[in-house]
Amino acid sequence: MQLTRFTDLGLRILMRLAVLDDDGHALTTQAVADQMVVKYTHASKVVTRLQSLGLVETRRGRNGGLAITDAGRTASVGRVARELEGKGEVIECEGSNPCPLADACRLRSLLRDAQEAFFQTLDGWTISDMTASPTARVLLSLSERPADA
Repeated sequence: MQLTRFTDLGLRILMRLAVLDDDGHALTTQAVADQMVVKYTHASKVVTRLQSLGLVETRRGRNGGLAITDAGRTASVGRVARELEGKGEVIECEGSNPCPLADACRLRSLLRDAQEAFFQTLDGWTISDMTASPTARVLLSLSERPADA
C-alpha cells in the first residue's frame, strides 16, 4: 500500500502544527509549505481539505495562520489517511481497460482486506502520538531552516 503525496503531506502538516513553536506565532500556509519543501499551491489544497475535515483552523489577517484543532490532535492516523485517500482501491479493476478476471477474482477482495488491515494498524496511533520525541525536535527545527534551503 502506498499513500498519495496529498495524504503524506496532510499527515506531515498536522504533525507540524501539533508541535508549538516557542515564540507562539501561528504558522502560515506558506511557512508550512517552505518547511515541508512543497509548492504553496499544493500545501494550500491540503490545508483546505484538513480544514474541511475539522482538523485545522485557519485565521486571516495580521495575527492569522494555521492551528491544529483538538480533533486534529486526537485524530487517528488511520482516519486521516482514509479521509485523504478517499474511497479508491489498491488496484483498479474497472475503468478504461477492465481486468478480464474482474467477475471472478479473489485477488481484489484479498487486496481490499490488506488495505483495511493497513489502515487498522494506523488507527492505533494519533497525530499527537506521532509528534513525541525525537520527532518534535525535528519538526521544530524545520522552522530554523532558511527558506531557500
